[in-house]
Amino acid sequence: MKKPDWLKVKLQNGAKTQNVNNILVSLSLNTVCSEANCPNKMECFERGTATFMILGKNCTRNCRFCNVTQESPEEVNLDEAKNVAMAVKKLKLRHAVITSVTRDDLADQGANQFAKVVNAVRLENPNVTIELLIPDMQGKKDCLDIVLNSNPEVLNHNIETVKELYLDVRPMADFKRSLEVLEYSKKTKPKIYTKSGLMLGLGEKSDQVVETLKCLRSVDCDILTLGQYLQPSSKHIKVKEYVSPAQFDEYKAIASDLGFKSIASAPLVRSSYFAEDLIDSF
Repeated sequence: MKKPDWLKVKLQNGAKTQNVNNILVSLSLNTVCSEANCPNKMECFERGTATFMILGKNCTRNCRFCNVTQESPEEVNLDEAKNVAMAVKKLKLRHAVITSVTRDDLADQGANQFAKVVNAVRLENPNVTIELLIPDMQGKKDCLDIVLNSNPEVLNHNIETVKELYLDVRPMADFKRSLEVLEYSKKTKPKIYTKSGLMLGLGEKSDQVVETLKCLRSVDCDILTLGQYLQPSSKHIKVKEYVSPAQFDEYKAIASDLGFKSIASAPLVRSSYFAEDLIDSF
């Protein structure tokens, strides 16, 4: 299908973009912006921000929507925590978003690395707020506890799609388990804001989207992002529909009525897109 006009992205490659690239390269850091082929990469880089991706480039899952490489996992970089902290300082971020590939190969699912990064960022940047976008960690509560005890301001775990499409879209994930991650996080650390998001255009029906939003609110999820799925390559699952901006607005109104504290709903919205703005109103 031909992309509609509302999905056209303005190309940007100014001095700020080059500065962000230089900082990331000098500190040997990965970003989900690059690895996931995010359509907003240039815009965010030109704003002087990026979403850090820790624990390597290679994921142990096989989600059919994701552009992140599925190869043998890399060794955990012992300098990664201090390098992320230094990048946050050099970029002068006031809100740092940190995510990772899924590391089912690690006994702690990568939880300790998340905690080390948070502690290092806080030590170097005491006034920054921190958002962690975590994998499901196989639902292991001891691993989730390690992450939660680092006390990020926001704990994000994406539900990604409706329950009915999980087998096709996320064959190694589980809808119920992802909900339980958000539920456990809120019950364990109620002062931490929880956040989740969905991609639309994978063949979901509107009533299934609404039901998923209700499920997220049933576990007291605070923040919601909704965006259009874009096929990274011919090897990935195909786009079934380009959801209109009007439909995104309708979902936003429904989400607001359901009680989400903050919502970003538009075709080009991604999990960390303008993430700081979603907590500014709290």
